[in-house]
Amino acid sequence: MKMLGLIGGMSWESSAQYYRLINEGVRAARGPTASARLLLWSFDFAEIEALQRAGDWPAQTVLMIDAAQRLVGAGAEQLLICTNTMHLMADEVEAAAGIPLLHIADPAGATARAAGMTKVGLLGTAFTMEQAFYRDRLAQRHGLEVLVPNEADRALVHRVIYDELIAGVVSESSRATYRAVIARLVDRGAEAVILGCTEIMLLIGAEDSTVPLFDTTALHAAAAVNALLESD
Repeated sequence: MKMLGLIGGMSWESSAQYYRLINEGVRAARGPTASARLLLWSFDFAEIEALQRAGDWPAQTVLMIDAAQRLVGAGAEQLLICTNTMHLMADEVEAAAGIPLLHIADPAGATARAAGMTKVGLLGTAFTMEQAFYRDRLAQRHGLEVLVPNEADRALVHRVIYDELIAGVVSESSRATYRAVIARLVDRGAEAVILGCTEIMLLIGAEDSTVPLFDTTALHAAAAVNALLESD
């Protein structure tokens, strides 16, 4: 089994889910005593969040590359970035690390296409919804038309992530808000919705939507398990 390097802590609430899901997947495939060979670099997210608010993406890229290179130095043979937003610099991180990086959008895009979807909604941070890096990958690599919420809904979705979910707060009022945002995407033609923030799965599930939800946390972790087991 290869050694997998996880770049996490953004936030640790979702990084903990990655650790659990990857180990559960390996145990299910290999037996009750089996677990994944993992290295975890966990950021202090307060540092990252301040740079995000300031719009200083070059500084964040430097930090991400440093984390990746430290994981490589410790023996990582493949990388995962345990957050959607920070895939903005995924290409730079992969190139600097010199080892493969499993991109979070690809398992979601492939799953959507395999299910026959052509038009999907996207929920995530404002950075993920509004910048092109994520939507373009889904469109260019997976042939998906991507819908994002309107400006007011994007602000609501972003606020819940940063004010509540990364702090471990799950509220019924925010669940109702997300349900309404999803419904409006469905009204615009979304055949499914990609949960493009690794914390959203803490708040909503299949019962909150009339169309399929593709959880990037679970799909990314499952792809990581497959990559680990294929290396045996």
